[in-house]
Amino acid sequence: MSLRLTLALKTGELVLPTGGISVILPVPDTDLSAFDAALVEVIQPFKPYFDVFERAGFACVTESNMACAAAIICLPRAKAQARAAVFEACQRCTGLVIVDGSKTDGIDSIYKDVRRRVEVLGQMTKAHGRIFWFQADLAAFADWQAPKDQKAGKYHTAPGVFSADGIDPASAMLMAALPAKLGRHVVDLGAGWGYLAAEMMARNSGIETLDLVEADFVALECARRNVHDPRARFHWADALDWAASGRVDTVVMNPPFHKGRATDPTLGRGFIATAARILAPGGVLWMVANRHLPYEAAMSESFAQVEEVSGDNRFKILRASRPKARTSGGFKPSRTRRRSRA
Repeated sequence: MSLRLTLALKTGELVLPTGGISVILPVPDTDLSAFDAALVEVIQPFKPYFDVFERAGFACVTESNMACAAAIICLPRAKAQARAAVFEACQRCTGLVIVDGSKTDGIDSIYKDVRRRVEVLGQMTKAHGRIFWFQADLAAFADWQAPKDQKAGKYHTAPGVFSADGIDPASAMLMAALPAKLGRHVVDLGAGWGYLAAEMMARNSGIETLDLVEADFVALECARRNVHDPRARFHWADALDWAASGRVDTVVMNPPFHKGRATDPTLGRGFIATAARILAPGGVLWMVANRHLPYEAAMSESFAQVEEVSGDNRFKILRASRPKARTSGGFKPSRTRRRSRA
């Protein structure tokens, strides 16, 4: 639990009703050990986090229709996703909805919005954040339901996924730089809602198999709607651990680079290591990154040839070939929830 939730329960200001508890979007440092695992259902669509709670013995799902006595929302940063989580909690909860989050994730804004609609039964500020709770009221938040068919142009997206409101300009630049021939087996590492995969399929008839690897289940479900091609295979998986089946000719990727609000290229380096591990000896990595991120050194550690082939003052397109000898384990950075990319 967070310090705020622990204190609210310890002081008796917050008393949970008897019955099942739905914990929505917890992160790995959310301590649920004080709860009876048999009463808790964790809703977490991000594969690395899903795995953390499943290993801890909790029932984990990517989405739920199960009724609960209390719902605890670990506030996500995306406002549309946060509102959708409140609607979901009210839809399934018969008792209290508890919202917990930090100031940097917008907890004060969502607190004010909720207070305009329902009576807040209690709240506490602590550790640069706030926790508050109210009686579930579906009618009060009916307009916070996630849109059933959100789109970015012709593509299906969803609240909270990367670049939900439009095609990411870095991805568009990478797509424009890709060659006409990519080989028979292509991997889109961190495929998101499928823009790159859909465009590659449409422009390259020589592709026989295209693997879309994405840790966000919601984004991957959008990709399934956007990529209508029997050559596509969809993998809900952590890109840092994923293993390809068969020879891979090309990897394309636009990796994440934020840890919270701070720039942290560790994940990008992990994606590079995975690309080197899964590519055939003659394979090629195509990658887009923010201009200021120092990925060239990591690429040179994993590939014999690295070059910048395109770019502008914001982004750079990097091409790496001839992956070096790899170990089975590879590079394994600490994992954080993907919020932003190049």
